[in-house]
Amino acid sequence: MSTQSEVTVSEGKTSRPASVVRPSEDLLDRFLRRQEWMEPVAYALQNAVGGVYSALGSAGRSLKDAAHGTTVLRHPLHPAVTDAPLGAWVVGVILDWAARYDHAIGVQAGNIAVGFGTLAALGAVLTGYTDFYETEGLERRAALTHGMIMTVVFLLETVSLAVRWVGSHDAGVVLSTVAVVLAMVGMYVGGHLTFRFGTMVNRNAFADGSDMFLSVGATEDFTDNTMKRVDAGGMPALVVRLDGRLCAIAAVCSHAGGALDEGELDGFAVTCPSHGARFDLCSGKVLQGPATFSQPVFEVRERRDNVELRLARPLR
Repeated sequence: MSTQSEVTVSEGKTSRPASVVRPSEDLLDRFLRRQEWMEPVAYALQNAVGGVYSALGSAGRSLKDAAHGTTVLRHPLHPAVTDAPLGAWVVGVILDWAARYDHAIGVQAGNIAVGFGTLAALGAVLTGYTDFYETEGLERRAALTHGMIMTVVFLLETVSLAVRWVGSHDAGVVLSTVAVVLAMVGMYVGGHLTFRFGTMVNRNAFADGSDMFLSVGATEDFTDNTMKRVDAGGMPALVVRLDGRLCAIAAVCSHAGGALDEGELDGFAVTCPSHGARFDLCSGKVLQGPATFSQPVFEVRERRDNVELRLARPLR
């Protein structure tokens, strides 16, 4: 009689019993999952970020949308503004060490690069913590880790700039070098946020809708000012009749995948229940962040008492 702990052999192959099989998980995720202390810290920090924006009223709402990239690039802003400080800091360290061996390169070259990078980093800090505000779960722990590391980098570079200013150039070079090495770790975690969790990635990027009209229900099923979720060729769509006109957009929020059909209908706009992003129901345009990408739009027609949808334009 075999037991559960025994290894079985079938057709010349050794198989492992189910009781000893362990699901594979990324090392960083495994580490983050154990850090229970992060939850209250992240929650408190998110409350602080949200509190600052709320205290600023309508100006805070506008600033928050700008920091997400909703009204600036209509694209996530944080990745775009991080290149300047990181590039400047790396160049600064290279110039710092080159100046030690080639006196034709003045020490001021590295100082200027570090100063520029530190000033530019203010935008990265603002946009980074703004995006962090909308994270949750394990993603939030990764975002907190990334934020803490890069905040330490920013502080090290700030101190480096200060000690250079008072004449301790060698100490400043050491601090900047440590900061750049630490930044590499922070960049890895930042990449993990994007490519593992899809933070600020368009959740409709991989959707596959139809370019042919498909029936999604009877005309009588779509009453005025009532949101209805339908399947349009494998792609969830949100259909609403507004003042007799049918409009349809993707039902999955582009920001973080929230179900727009469970959101709040306000005139010709819908507010996502997850993080408050607002979209125009007829054009798909983002009206309020944190979303930066518009919703895919469907053409709608009514034929023989049926409502039919097709994508207005290809998604890729």
